[in-house]
Amino acid sequence: MIDRLEDAFKEESKELLADLEQTLLDLETDFENMELIGKTFRILHTLKGSSGMFGFDEVAVFIHDIETAFEHIRNGEMSFTREIADLTFKACDQVNQMIFNPDGKGVDEKLTKEIIETFRNLIKEFNQNQEAEIKLDNAIIGETEPGKSNSYLIKFAPEKDIMSFGNDPLSLIYELNELGDTVVVAYNHSIPKFEEINPEQIYFRWNILITTTKSIDTIKDVFIFVEDLCELDILSCDTEYDLSDYEIKTAIVTKLIGDEEVTAKGLNDTLKDFIKPEENDEIFNTTQISKDSKKTRETVKSIRVSSDKLDELVNLVGELVTVQAGLNQLVTAMHDTKLMSISEQIERLTWELRDSTLNIRMLPIGSTFNKFKRLVRDLSKELGKQVELTTEGAETELDKNVLEKLNDPLIHIIRNCIDHGIETPEVRVEHDKNRVGSVHLAAKQSGGNVVIEISDDGKGLNKEAILKKATSLGLIPAEAELTGHEINNLICRAGFSTSQEITNVSGRGVGMDVVKQEIENLRGTVEINSEENKGTKILLKLPLTLAIIDGLLVEISESAYILPLVSVEECVELTKKEIEASHGRHIIKIRDEIVPYIVLREIFNMPGERLEIEQIVIVNIEGIRIGFVVDEVKGQHQTVLKSLGRVYKDVEGISGATVLGDGGIALILDIFKLAQMREAEEIEHYA
Repeated sequence: MIDRLEDAFKEESKELLADLEQTLLDLETDFENMELIGKTFRILHTLKGSSGMFGFDEVAVFIHDIETAFEHIRNGEMSFTREIADLTFKACDQVNQMIFNPDGKGVDEKLTKEIIETFRNLIKEFNQNQEAEIKLDNAIIGETEPGKSNSYLIKFAPEKDIMSFGNDPLSLIYELNELGDTVVVAYNHSIPKFEEINPEQIYFRWNILITTTKSIDTIKDVFIFVEDLCELDILSCDTEYDLSDYEIKTAIVTKLIGDEEVTAKGLNDTLKDFIKPEENDEIFNTTQISKDSKKTRETVKSIRVSSDKLDELVNLVGELVTVQAGLNQLVTAMHDTKLMSISEQIERLTWELRDSTLNIRMLPIGSTFNKFKRLVRDLSKELGKQVELTTEGAETELDKNVLEKLNDPLIHIIRNCIDHGIETPEVRVEHDKNRVGSVHLAAKQSGGNVVIEISDDGKGLNKEAILKKATSLGLIPAEAELTGHEINNLICRAGFSTSQEITNVSGRGVGMDVVKQEIENLRGTVEINSEENKGTKILLKLPLTLAIIDGLLVEISESAYILPLVSVEECVELTKKEIEASHGRHIIKIRDEIVPYIVLREIFNMPGERLEIEQIVIVNIEGIRIGFVVDEVKGQHQTVLKSLGRVYKDVEGISGATVLGDGGIALILDIFKLAQMREAEEIEHYA
């Protein structure tokens, strides 16, 4: 139970830290946006409270002074500055290390101390300007501000299952105690019989009287994240009570214990003997911050599920798809109409279950794009450049497993854009460009794939320098004549770099070769286009999912193969007469259009003679129609993708395998790679 709650806390913290970074990035473009400042404060407040609740006390202590500074900023008492932004970004990194590396590895204690001291100095400076003094220690302390004290009666009734959402009512009461002097009375009338008690539920409610120098807004902030999980009334008083006075405190406790539904007037009547006569009239005013008599909240619309559970679900659905295919094949052979009807229903339900399961794993790519804004900010600052990151198509969805593996390649590309592509402000001005360079990330869905474009408006690739470097490394002969596309692709060769010096960013020859390898491992492709002094554009084409796809099952010499159905346009016949008419060239005329084709039997050296009538599967690869010649087209097949293992990782033209309904194996064809192989053979043949 504890481990499960801690995992939930870490997952929530990851989201909060990402949200905090994004809010700070937005603040840097609008330093006086009070809505963003308030949001920053609330995130820090939540992180501090949750950290203390789950035993990450050092995180709570670390965040406390940062939260205090942003409270002053939110109240208009301090200004949000570039220095505070930089410090808070560093604090985000430290909190991340503290939470996800609790053993201390990766935590810079010196930097942690510097951040805390700097924030404390800022707070001290503010208080000195206000002619006030605050004593700061190394632990979370109750804040005392100069000014008039006020008293508030708080009626707090949490819902029974509040702890299942990661909230501990006692931590809220402890936090109230930090704001001033309190009297707390708990009511246990709702506790059921012992055998009916659920230890994960809360059966208490509390009435709390607090005297504090803080405003009612500060008290509201304590409950800001549980408003929908409780009944909450805050009654403000125009005077203060001395809770250190034994008689007053005793009278308050007696009244609260004896009257669970105590009202403002009732408490006032009880205490009138302790209040000056001029203070007796209408002392309490009610401020309700939740709906009256609120008994229920809105239905929960989303739940947090472990990604491991999702992966397990997808695997089970994959196995179900394979079994269903076997059932369908068996029923078809039996020619039983009743069984066939049932089999068709199972097939329909299986398809719906497959689609629903895969949709669960689909995430908007915008969450990945947003991570790179911090990278661009820090890297441009390190390199002395001014760079703006813009995004497009953030709502485009991609399988979470693809997104996770896409992170590192995108980091490599963006770092290259800023380091190699974008010029310094002075150089850009000399070339009549804006001082601020631009890196643009765009995503769009294209059939069963997602195309991601990473472009910059920098100096572009220096083709002459690339050729010179490639020749010196022995990658190409000195007399070679390459097209612009081929020259661009040289930067994807292992060990290739045109950087003159090794830095923290580049020069080690590790970068685009890694990108190309990792994208190909995802069954994707990389395309590089560049124009000198105008910029570079890199296109990544990736499959929507790595788990299950719709395929077209074909057969060649009694061996089964799968082509991705999303790329298939049509199937046509190929006769020997048509082969002879083309005089040995692999082309066919379809509705007045010449379409080239690949004979898979020849590519894979399959035994046996070609049939009198063959089938050509016409596919569309990036707008180009090309055919694949097979013996027979079997039909549509739900394909559960399986890896071939390390032994076969270098086999070109094959991207994986799947299990058929009869237990046989079908290889999944990489149609893009096969088309590239054919193009290379054609160039070699006519060279």
